[in-house]
Amino acid sequence: MNKNEKLDIVYEDKDLLVVNKPSGLLTIATDKEKEKTLFHKVYLYLKKKNKNNKIFIVHRLDKDTSGLVLFAKNEDLKIKLQNNWDKLVKERKYIAVVWGNVMKNGEVISWLKETKTLLTYSSHVPGDGKKAITQYRVIVNKELYALLDITIKTGRKNQIRVHMQDIEHPIVGDHKYGKKDGFKKMYLHAYKLVIINPNTLKEMTFESEIPNYFIKLIEK
Repeated sequence: MNKNEKLDIVYEDKDLLVVNKPSGLLTIATDKEKEKTLFHKVYLYLKKKNKNNKIFIVHRLDKDTSGLVLFAKNEDLKIKLQNNWDKLVKERKYIAVVWGNVMKNGEVISWLKETKTLLTYSSHVPGDGKKAITQYRVIVNKELYALLDITIKTGRKNQIRVHMQDIEHPIVGDHKYGKKDGFKKMYLHAYKLVIINPNTLKEMTFESEIPNYFIKLIEK
């Protein structure tokens, strides 16, 4: 996303904003990068509308993962969402292109830990780390790739990427938990988010389209 590229806003009201983040863009600032982030772009967008507007990040996606990111427009709502995230989030779904033939649907359960270099890995000893549950369904199976519909039951750091590595079907373009495959983008997209709005207690469903480059690759 360059300076002139508009935000892909999926939903907006007086309290919430849902944006479709492109692959390759940080969600929030790091020590090295302050401005080339989704948060900064959302901040500028709202300040242009009203200089008194505020914005708060509720959750985040990896830099190379594309898809839905939820923001709150007031701190009270942000705190309610974050403190009750597991109860309020009813569904989180991703689409992914992975390497190899995936012959059947499945589920991965492990306990995730981090190395000193902040690399996430799985332990299969119950309680040895943070429990992570990933379910996947095969949509298309080709000779080189498979297109998967993925549902996460827990939202751990790098969860899907590590679990796909665990079953020996790493995500295409994942150079951290996969292989140096030459792809410039990672084929992991958060396409559906279902939450209960803690202020209204109503269920809200947000969806975004699968990026075109996913379809082009799987149709090759």
